[in-house]
Amino acid sequence: MSSQRLIYLPLGGAGEIGMNCYVYGYGPKDQERLILVDLGVTFPDMDGTPGVDLILPDIAWLEERKDRLDAIFITHAHEDHVGAVGHLYERLGAPIFARAFTANIARHKLAEYGFSDSVLRTVSPLPESVKVGDFEVAFLPMSHSIPESSALIIDTPKGRLIHTGDFKLDKTPIVGEPFDPDLWATVAKKGVKALICDSTNVFSPQPGRSEASIGDEITALVAEAPGMVVATTFASNVARVKTLAEAGVRAGRSICLMGRAMRRMIEAAITTGVLADFPKVVSAEEARDIPRENLMLLVTGSQGERRAASAQLANGKYNGISLKEGDMFLFSSKTIPGNERGVIRIMNQFSEMGVDVVDDHGGRYHVSGHANRPDLIEMHKLVHPEMIVPMHGEHRHLREHTKLAQSNGYPATIAVNGTMLDLSGPEPKVCDYVETGRTYLDGSVQYGALDGIVRDRIRMALNGHVLVTVILDEDNEPLGDPWCELKGLAETGKSNAPLVDVLEEDLNQFMGRAAQRTLDDDDKLEDELRKITRRSAMGEIGKKPEVTVVISRLSA
Repeated sequence: MSSQRLIYLPLGGAGEIGMNCYVYGYGPKDQERLILVDLGVTFPDMDGTPGVDLILPDIAWLEERKDRLDAIFITHAHEDHVGAVGHLYERLGAPIFARAFTANIARHKLAEYGFSDSVLRTVSPLPESVKVGDFEVAFLPMSHSIPESSALIIDTPKGRLIHTGDFKLDKTPIVGEPFDPDLWATVAKKGVKALICDSTNVFSPQPGRSEASIGDEITALVAEAPGMVVATTFASNVARVKTLAEAGVRAGRSICLMGRAMRRMIEAAITTGVLADFPKVVSAEEARDIPRENLMLLVTGSQGERRAASAQLANGKYNGISLKEGDMFLFSSKTIPGNERGVIRIMNQFSEMGVDVVDDHGGRYHVSGHANRPDLIEMHKLVHPEMIVPMHGEHRHLREHTKLAQSNGYPATIAVNGTMLDLSGPEPKVCDYVETGRTYLDGSVQYGALDGIVRDRIRMALNGHVLVTVILDEDNEPLGDPWCELKGLAETGKSNAPLVDVLEEDLNQFMGRAAQRTLDDDDKLEDELRKITRRSAMGEIGKKPEVTVVISRLSA
C-alpha cells in the first residue's frame, strides 16, 4: 500500500487569477486514477493576445492520460472555473459533476458544441457524495459572489482533502447559502490531510464584508438620483443584481436588464430555484417609453468589455436608449487588474455626456467575493489541516499565503501551474514538473501559445507589413519590376517621396545586379528581398516592417 501516492497538479489557476484547472490523483506512481476540479478560461487583452477570443488551459498532459480520468467536478459557475467545459470536453470525455445552478450554466456551454445533457450529472450538496475510483467527493456549500459555490470534500485512502474553491465567510449573502462554521467544523472533525485554499485576497488586511452590508448604501444612492440610473456589476453576482434591482424598486423605478449574460444568469437562478423573488422587469422596448426618473437599467460590462451594454451606451445608444446630462452610472464592481484602461475609457465617455459616474468609493457599493487575510486565518483554524496548499492567485499571492500558513505552524509550499505535489506524507512535497501553458481559442480554432500566430500578429501590429512581389521568366530573369503593397506604414518618409516608390526602386536595383545563383534559388532571393525592404524602410521611416515575399516563376 505504501507504493500508492496522492498527488495534486494545477494546470491552470496557480500563479495567475483565472483559468482554474486542478488535477488530483491516487495510485501507483505514473498509474494514478485521476479526477479534475474545474475547467475555466481567462480573457485576452489587445496588448498581449490581440484578436484571441478566449484563453484555455493547456490540457495536453491530462489528455494523454484521459483513460485514467474518472470525473470532472465544477465548483461554481464563474467563467474562470466553468468556461472551458464546452471547448475542451471532447478531449477529455469523463463525466462532469456539478450542483444545479452550475449545471444549468455548464449545459448551455456543452450544448453549443453538440454534447448531450447526459455527460453532466447534477449533484446535491453534502451529505450526497460521488464515488469515483478511490475518491469520494462531496460538495460543501460555501458563500461567494455567485450562487451555489461549493468547496469539495475529497476523501481518499490517504485522508481527507478540502478544496475550497473561491470563497468568502459571508453569513448574510442575500442569495445562495450562508457560510456555516458549524457545518465546516463537523466536516473537519474527522481530520483533514490538506486544505487547498483560495489565495486571491491574502494581502487585504481587513476582515471581508457581507453582501448584505452594502444594500442600504446603494438604496440611498439610487433614491437621490434625479435622472435615469444605470448600474453595472458582474452578471454572475446574482445577489448584487438583486440588491440593485430592489434599490431601484424602492425608489419607484422600473427595472430593465440589458446584456445577454445578465438575463442568462437571472434566468438560471430562477430556473434552479436559487432566486425566488426577483423584482418584475420591463423589456428594452417598454423601457423607452418610461420617464427617465422612473427607470433603472442593470447592464453588463463592468470590466469595460467593448461589446457589452455599458460600452454600447458609452458609444451613444443601446437598444434604443441613450444617456444624457443628469443621468447616473454606477459601477457596483471592482475593476480587475488589467481592465483599468477599458473601464476608464467608458467613464470618460460618460463624463463627456454629462453623466455622473459613481465607482466603488472605497467599498460603499461593492464587496469582494474572496476571503481576506483574517478570513483565511479563520479558515485555517477552523479546518486545522495537516498541511496547506495555496491556489487561485498570482505568484505573489501564493507566496504570501504560504508564508502565512507556515507562520501559524502549517506545512505549506508554492505550487504554480505544472508543479506536481505528493500529498501522501506529513507535508506537501514537489515530486514532478509537467510542461503546461495556454491554449488560445481564435475564432473556431485552438492552438498553443507557442505556435507563433499571436507573436506574428503582434509584430505586424507594431511594425506594419510590406508585401513584395517579383516575377521571373523561363530563364529565371526578372520580368518587369518588383512591386510592393504596404499596410500600416507611413506613406512618405525622409526623402519626401512615396515610401512604396523608394522600396520598389531599391528592390529593382537589387534585381538588376543580383547574381544568377541568387535568382535561381527561391530561399536566397526571398531572404535578400526581405533584407533590402527592411533596410530601406528603416532609412526612410525608422521602422523595420514585417515582409512577405511572393516569387512567381513562369515555366516554359
